[in-house]
Amino acid sequence: MLTAAPVRSLYRKIPYAPLVPSGKQKEAALSGGRAWAEINLDHLRHNAEELQRIAPSATRIMAVVKANAYGHGSNEIAEELSRAGIGHFAVAEIGEGISLRKHGIRGEILILGYTSPGLAPELARYQLTQTLVNREYGEALEAFGISINIHVKIDTGMNRLGEPYQDMKSIRDCYRFPHLRVTGIFSHLSMSDSQGETAREFTQEQMRRFDEVIRKLKAAEINPGRTHIQSSYGILNYPGAGYDLVRPGIALYGLLSHEGDQVQAQADLRPVLTLRAKVTQVKEVEAHHPVGYGLNFVPSHDIRIATVSIGYADGIPRSLSEHGGYVLIRGQRASMIGSICMDQLTVDVTSIDGVRQGDTVTLIGQDGEETLTACQIAERCGTVSNEILSRLGSRVERTFQNE
Repeated sequence: MLTAAPVRSLYRKIPYAPLVPSGKQKEAALSGGRAWAEINLDHLRHNAEELQRIAPSATRIMAVVKANAYGHGSNEIAEELSRAGIGHFAVAEIGEGISLRKHGIRGEILILGYTSPGLAPELARYQLTQTLVNREYGEALEAFGISINIHVKIDTGMNRLGEPYQDMKSIRDCYRFPHLRVTGIFSHLSMSDSQGETAREFTQEQMRRFDEVIRKLKAAEINPGRTHIQSSYGILNYPGAGYDLVRPGIALYGLLSHEGDQVQAQADLRPVLTLRAKVTQVKEVEAHHPVGYGLNFVPSHDIRIATVSIGYADGIPRSLSEHGGYVLIRGQRASMIGSICMDQLTVDVTSIDGVRQGDTVTLIGQDGEETLTACQIAERCGTVSNEILSRLGSRVERTFQNE
C-alpha cells in the first residue's frame, strides 16, 4: 500500500529565503498586506498532471472549483487549468458558475447542487450544465420550455441527491424531456477515502450499482452521456475504474483530507496554498496579567507576545488556540495564546529573538526548516483539510505566482 508524498517533505524542496514581496505581493502590501494567501500555480498544474497520469488515458479531469476553489480563488484557478487544457469544471451552485463564465471560462461547467427551476433562463443564458437531482426536478425545469444541458445524478447508496439506482423507470424518464439535453450521468462515493474492508466493499458495490444503471440504459438504446463517480479519493484508491471523467477536489490543491491517509496510487501532491499575515505589535506581559477575551490565558511568568493580523473571520478556527495551535515566525514555532479574535490572534514569542512589528507570520506553509500544513491544523480541530482551506475568507488577499 502506498502513501501520498508527505506534505512536509515537498516543502523542504523549496530553499528558504526571507520573504521579499514582488509583483502582486507588492500590490497586497500597498493595499494593507494584512493577511494573504500565496497560490503556487506551478504546483496546481503539477497536481493536475499527476492526477491525469494516474487516471486511465481516455479519462478526463473535471476540476472541482466550488467554494472559491477550496479557498484558492475559483476564477484564477479555473483560468490556469483552462490554459493547461482542462475543459470540464464543477461548482456547487449557479452563482459560482456564472462567475466563471463572466471571467471567460469556456467548456463545461457542471452545477453539482440544486438550482431553483425559476433560474432556468440563467442556466441557458450562461450555458451551464445542471445536475438533475431527480425526475420531479426534471419536470419543473422542463416546464420552462428552455433548452438546458443536464447530468443525471444517481443515488447509489449515499442517500443525498439523485434518483435511486433501483428506479430504472424514473431514470429512463430523465432522458426523455424534450428540452433537457442529457450530456452526462454521475454518482458520488461515500467511503472511497477509507481502506477498510467494509469501506472497500461498499465502494465497489456503489460502482457496481452505477455500472448496472449504465448497462440498462444502453440496453434500452439510451446514450447515458459522460460517466463519472470518482472524486479525489476515488481516483487515488480506484485509479483503474475507467469512467469518462474524474472529479478531483482536495487532491488538485495538493493535499489529502487527513494527515497520513493511505492511498493505493502513488501521487506526488504539492500544496498549492501558503497562508501568511503580519505581526502588528510586540509587547511584554507580566506574570498573572491576562491576555485576550475572558481571562482565558493568564501567564504564570513574564512573557513577550505578538499580535497577528488574522482571525476567525478570515477562516482561522476559533478553537485552534485551545488545541495547541501555533504559527511560524522567523523559522520558529510560536504558540497561540488566549482566545482567537475575529480579526486578530496572539502568540507567545518569548523564545524567539528579534520579533518585531511588520514581521511575516506563516499559518500554512514553510518558514525556514519548519512547515505547518492545513492537514495538521485540521487534525487539531477534529476536521478535514477541505474545511480549513475552503473557510478562508474574502479578506484574505490571494496572490498568484509561478516559481
